[in-house]
Amino acid sequence: MDLLLLIKAAIMGIVEGLTEFLPISSTGHLILAGHLLGMDDAKGKVFDIAIQTGAILAVILVYAERLKRVAAELPSQERARRFVLNVGIAFFPAVILGLLFGKAIKAHLFTPTVVASAFIVGGFIILWAERRQNRVRIEAVDDMAPLDALKVGLVQCLAMIPGTSRSGATIIGGMFLGLSRQTATEFSFFLAIPTLIGAGAYSLYKERALLAWADAPMFGVGLLFSFLSAWVCVRWLLRYVASHSFVPFAWYRIGFGLLVLASAQLGWVNWSTP
Repeated sequence: MDLLLLIKAAIMGIVEGLTEFLPISSTGHLILAGHLLGMDDAKGKVFDIAIQTGAILAVILVYAERLKRVAAELPSQERARRFVLNVGIAFFPAVILGLLFGKAIKAHLFTPTVVASAFIVGGFIILWAERRQNRVRIEAVDDMAPLDALKVGLVQCLAMIPGTSRSGATIIGGMFLGLSRQTATEFSFFLAIPTLIGAGAYSLYKERALLAWADAPMFGVGLLFSFLSAWVCVRWLLRYVASHSFVPFAWYRIGFGLLVLASAQLGWVNWSTP
């Protein structure tokens, strides 16, 4: 067993868990971390997607009571059925567009200019969202209508552009659509469950020829540390959004975008490998 490889897997897991649910793009951070750690080959790309499952398990644990209640009420309560329907509706656009354009996006959009631009533009959009007067229509996830869920799902598709951030698109997009900051954040968590599990399972199936049982310890360590760091991050973020804005993340995105441009210009990182 390669101890150094397991340490690298743990670091990648921590990066994934800490960045997946913050509006700062886990993809960009994983590209940078993978390059620095020498985990940016084809197997490394599968690893990046697979360890998202660990982060999702953290969300499931944090919301375990809520999810169990929804499952128990599904046969009899309209509220529970609407919740499941809304998550399904929001998930659907990403499935369709991912299957239709996923290969083309990986081939053409994983460039330093696109990644950096997405970071920087996203940062300014967050600043705009926080400074405008957002009219809050929806104060709780249970108050969302199917049309609201569809709109959030369509906004999530913007995250197919590398550097955009899935959580950033859904949270900030939700705020623009009239969701409160906390409601948009929670719905982003729930929507992540089918989205990231589906992406991980599809990637593992599609690239199964690259994998062997000898890779199991590396994937297991990555999943474990992704789970632990995401659990800490999700609990912290729920407390943070109750009384803080996303402005610090906006400035971080802008700074990181400039770092992407500088590292690409100087040849430090190859941002062109999805």
